[in-house]
Amino acid sequence: MAAARKTHAEAQVLACTCELLQLYPFGIFESNKNLEAPMQQAARKYLTPEEYLALEDAAEYKSEYYKGETFAMARGSDEHNTIALNLVEGLRSSLRSKNCKLFMSDMKVWIEKVETFAYPDLAVVCGAPNYYQGRRDIITNPLVLIEVLSESTKNYDRGEKFQLYRSLPSLREYILIDQTALHVEQYYREAKFRWILTEHFGNDEILKLGSVEAELTLRAIYDSVEFNPSDKK
Repeated sequence: MAAARKTHAEAQVLACTCELLQLYPFGIFESNKNLEAPMQQAARKYLTPEEYLALEDAAEYKSEYYKGETFAMARGSDEHNTIALNLVEGLRSSLRSKNCKLFMSDMKVWIEKVETFAYPDLAVVCGAPNYYQGRRDIITNPLVLIEVLSESTKNYDRGEKFQLYRSLPSLREYILIDQTALHVEQYYREAKFRWILTEHFGNDEILKLGSVEAELTLRAIYDSVEFNPSDKK
């Protein structure tokens, strides 16, 4: 791995530099080599952002957009939806008191630097949301992004998608939640090209979102989730 890692009992420090990003644009973290791998490709024809949005507004399913191409998204499972609802229930009231707003998975994020429209499972904005060209279904300034991992998207969410999200100047925290086991990965931006990874295991551990001063136990996050023994991690 090009980036140096220093392992601690609770955390890893992942250091990224401009030079590494230029040399290995999708190789800092373990991930699929192909950006398209976690999704079914919906169209090969190059689309402008405006054409994509027009098609997306009329579509029956959601697709993400990357530099002119669209990729159909997989549907969520029972466990995925339960975890997402638990997060909303646990975070909404505390975020409201801090002038922060929680957005669910129908809200797109526009990442201008890499020409990408993405659908995070949850997004947090503090202060006034910045909307893309006045559209109130697309934000550009998330402070926190949360993804619930599935077997088909986990490598993408940890790798290429995180690479894309890191292009957002506003982003301070990125949370990945395993839906097959008690396991939460928390990335916190310490500096422009430096992220700290802390992993959480066990019902009584607490996920503390330092960027918004909110917290949840894993017990609350995984409430009513029944793990399937046949699920692979």
